[in-house]
Amino acid sequence: MLTFHSESTKLRRAKTELNEGLLMTPFECPERVDLVLERVRASGLGPVQAPTRFGLEPVLAVHDRDYVEFLASCWEEWKAAGMAGEAIPNIWPSRSMPGVRIPEHIEGRLGHYAQTGETSICANTFEAAEVSKDIALSALGHTLESGEPSFGLCRPPGHHASSNQFGGYCFFNNAAIAAEQALRHGHSRVAVLDIDFHHGNGTQEIFYARDDVIVVSLHGDPLHCFPYYLGHADETGSGRGEGFNVNYPMPPGTDYARWSAALDEGLARIRQVGAELLVVSLGVDTFEHDPISSFKLRSDDYPDVGRRLAALGLPTVFLLEGGYAVEEIGINVVNVLSGFDAALARVE
Repeated sequence: MLTFHSESTKLRRAKTELNEGLLMTPFECPERVDLVLERVRASGLGPVQAPTRFGLEPVLAVHDRDYVEFLASCWEEWKAAGMAGEAIPNIWPSRSMPGVRIPEHIEGRLGHYAQTGETSICANTFEAAEVSKDIALSALGHTLESGEPSFGLCRPPGHHASSNQFGGYCFFNNAAIAAEQALRHGHSRVAVLDIDFHHGNGTQEIFYARDDVIVVSLHGDPLHCFPYYLGHADETGSGRGEGFNVNYPMPPGTDYARWSAALDEGLARIRQVGAELLVVSLGVDTFEHDPISSFKLRSDDYPDVGRRLAALGLPTVFLLEGGYAVEEIGINVVNVLSGFDAALARVE
């Protein structure tokens, strides 16, 4: 399996995250890339290749232009305003305020475009997000051209980024950008399967009223787990998209038996709608020792995840989402990919 990677994804080196009332070093850090890349190379998964640059047109196909322009200028505006630290949102429009306007001051604009308060914007955030999206599109391009699976070692991740807001360490929604690009290159229906511990609220928002992309997400119950608010089982799409958003929220402590049963249901739904290509939002923060999650999957469960995905029989693109800087992140990511490859080899 071909892996796409760029050292430029590590340009974003945020120093601050608001967590449990404390400012701390973010869980989402450049070292995650090193741990995964080391395992990719040690396992002999396949070649590692640099991405092609794609510009902003694919981004603007799923994200609002004013939001993209904000991300491009935020850090410089923040510094020009004399702010001492990283750009951390601390004020949002209240639900009780009708007719709210977008402020001109960078602090107000930051709150307007932020979902959450834990994710800071620092130097090179926009540049890293651009490269991450290029990795996703390069992986997609390889799969579209060859039919072979591919892995995009994306960082920052993307699935929390909505059409016009960032949060959960995400700025551009890599999976949504890739799915939209596949549609524009001739596919009539694409599946996005999100197996990260946290609900892909941004991906859901982007495609919620559409029937050309089915979004299936397995995640922690939003009554108890970040990002809260979205991800309930009764959120099934709207208008033409009714039935094309499928959520499997599960409680803290969920083990592989329960989780894999939900996966099988989700894969059956993808088969039912006739998807032609699979984009996997590959989060391995379902791991039992992940620092910010509460599922109980083990490292030796992940090859079976790959085997189940391969049984779907679709051209498949894997894009890295969550899974934090514990030593096993590389093991768990590559176990999924190796399990997928091994299953394909048996079929051939």
